Amino acid sequence: MGGLGPGDESGSTYSLRPGLQRRFKSSTVKECIHAILKEKLANVQYIPEEMPQLTKSLSETIKDRLKEEGFDRYKMVVQVVIGEQRGEGVNMAARCFWDADTDSYAHEVFMNDSMFCVVAAFGCFYY
Repeated sequence: MGGLGPGDESGSTYSLRPGLQRRFKSSTVKECIHAILKEKLANVQYIPEEMPQLTKSLSETIKDRLKEEGFDRYKMVVQVVIGEQRGEGVNMAARCFWDADTDSYAHEVFMNDSMFCVVAAFGCFYY
């Protein structure tokens, strides 16, 4: 009665680790990001006034697509950076404090003649 022992039939689903099929897979996430960037940015030219809305739209699209992949109990953080292609270099870095057994990230870079886009998606397991 109200116990949490082995015979408890309450259906508790608390787990400290995701199942093997539900782990954040960087390769799967990278493929999703690549497909979305290819579809959405193929013929886009860099117009500064349009980039804020485009970055928001891309990040929402990617986040929604990753949710559909079935990474249950993962919090998704998607960062999108778009810049004008001028032949200059750009460096990006991120530091995270997380559980290396369950949490991970994927990134993808898209470039055309007028712009570049860097996407980083982080998956953090929610205990």
